[in-house]
Amino acid sequence: MLRERPSNERNFGSADEVAAATISASRSKDAVVRHLHHLLIEEMGAEIGVESGVEDALREKIEHRLIELLANETTPLSAAERREVMTDVIDNIIGYGPIQAFLEDPDITEVMVNNASTIYVERRGKIYPVDRKFIDEAHLLRIIDKIVAQVGRRVDESSPMVDARLPDGSRVNAVVHPLAINGPMLTIRKFSREPFTVDDLINFGTLTSPTAGFLKGCVAGKLNILISGGTGTGKTTLLNVISSFVPNDERIVTIEDAAELRLHQDHVLRLESRPPNIEGRGQVTIRELVRNSLRMRPDRIVVGEVRDAEALDMLQAMNTGHEGSLSTVHANSPRDALARIETMVLMSGLDLPMRAIREQTASALHLLIHLSRLPDGSRRVTQISEVEGMEGDTIVMQDIFRFDYSMGVDVDGCYLGHLKATGIRPKFAEQLDYIGIEMEPGLFAPEPMAKG
Repeated sequence: MLRERPSNERNFGSADEVAAATISASRSKDAVVRHLHHLLIEEMGAEIGVESGVEDALREKIEHRLIELLANETTPLSAAERREVMTDVIDNIIGYGPIQAFLEDPDITEVMVNNASTIYVERRGKIYPVDRKFIDEAHLLRIIDKIVAQVGRRVDESSPMVDARLPDGSRVNAVVHPLAINGPMLTIRKFSREPFTVDDLINFGTLTSPTAGFLKGCVAGKLNILISGGTGTGKTTLLNVISSFVPNDERIVTIEDAAELRLHQDHVLRLESRPPNIEGRGQVTIRELVRNSLRMRPDRIVVGEVRDAEALDMLQAMNTGHEGSLSTVHANSPRDALARIETMVLMSGLDLPMRAIREQTASALHLLIHLSRLPDGSRRVTQISEVEGMEGDTIVMQDIFRFDYSMGVDVDGCYLGHLKATGIRPKFAEQLDYIGIEMEPGLFAPEPMAKG
């Protein structure tokens, strides 16, 4: 039974009366949360790591016990503060602790835990510090363990880095000792509860309505499309949206490092890579999954992100009848994306001439879509480029649409520009016409750029 807390009594009843008078109620509440958290962990430790099927029963049991403990609490708390204590302690034990509220906030897109006492969030593309914190380092480690265990992964001193995901598909990365010098680090890139649609991206300004129609036609026409961009620019979100354009009667195989894509077609087969076990065995790489997918009779192959030697297998798949494949890659521009593909092919260990790699790339890829995160926090498609083929030893590309930066910003610092047609009609447009996919009239008519 909770009666006394000597450490808190020392804080609240110290000889320094001036300091004691300035101690806030919130600090008092935090001390209560910390004490009740540790007390319940001691009492119910064996029951806390339960399966989700009995979580409701555990929550009810914790609530009953908290009511008993709060009835004997000597620290003066208002009714509202008691409700907050109940919520905080339950979140700490059953949920994800102090970040639970951020995970439920639809306006927050990323949660960054630098250590147990330092948390930042991203809201509308901007990063802000928050005043929430974990009870201690052990509490943060327990939350990390809970997250990674849900997807059958582990993190400890022998394997101190891990990629995982939350049940809703949100991407998780964690780093612990000995690599994390200042304490365990946790980064969560949230996914919206309801997957974004193409209309959402148009409303956000990521795409324009004409370019969305253009991309829909390209996907229906089974062009091979690569989405490029930096970290956090929205590549996976855009991949998820354009994957929704795939006809419902096609067999789609998705391959990801951590399953994030949420396709709603009827015939979707989802594959996820697997890290090695504690003995260093059992690893299944993206490359192995790409190879295996070719034996699964796919109409489309969707690779969440190309980051290694699987680039070679993906190019070969695109060149051997698996048209309409989609993927993403980290790069600063469409041209850089092609250079990264070349580098990753070389990582396969095969001694291929550079010209052969470039010919494979130019033959396999039809369209590159580049995303950027602008200084105002918005994520925009800034280039849509066609891969036209080889000219000598160089891959030739042409921008079909380009973002107009010269339109400036408004009084709030938000960019006024949008994607504009460059006036170049892509070579594959005729091919799309042959199979009955018509583009919007005037889609490729050049739009003048604003005067700088």
